[in-house]
Amino acid sequence: MHSHFTLNEYKNYEDYGSSVVLPELYDTYINEWKKEVLLEHEIKNVEFKGIPIKGNVDKIEIDGKSVNVIDYKTGKYTSNKSKLLPPTDKEPKGGDYWRQIIFYKILIENDRKTQYTVVTGELDFVEPDATTKKPTKHKIFISPEDEEFVSNQLIESYNKIMNHEFSQGCGEEDCTWCTFVRYNYKPMEIAASDEEI
Repeated sequence: MHSHFTLNEYKNYEDYGSSVVLPELYDTYINEWKKEVLLEHEIKNVEFKGIPIKGNVDKIEIDGKSVNVIDYKTGKYTSNKSKLLPPTDKEPKGGDYWRQIIFYKILIENDRKTQYTVVTGELDFVEPDATTKKPTKHKIFISPEDEEFVSNQLIESYNKIMNHEFSQGCGEEDCTWCTFVRYNYKPMEIAASDEEI
């Protein structure tokens, strides 16, 4: 985190967080926060349909075997609304945050160390909204169709990785990475035994 800011910027950001963001977050949600939770919960060594997956979940609220998964976001809610949406004509893969919550459901429910069922997920935008001056929550209810949709994306992505299909970029004409790949990528054959993969 320090590497993204100058020392002054980091100090200002830290002061803003401790004097504005965290007190408002605490005051807004203290009476509704669940007591039985897992915080910054690392999940690893999970296999889903032959695919190794892992992740770190900011917060899991536990109610018996049912859980609500929470991811905290520091960006503004209003400028991230499109990332919260399921697939649309404009975003056929669905928004990044929508997919993230569904991925967490897949990850948690395939973790053999627990037997949790993810009932809901939510994105908690910690920075106060410009209008309400309060942090904003966005709840996501996951249908079986949503889960299947993201599962298929996961399988497709894994297959492309295993087939060394890395040349497809975002498609934006002015993307620095895509431009670099276009001019520098030369496909090569990589041979590896199962033990090396």
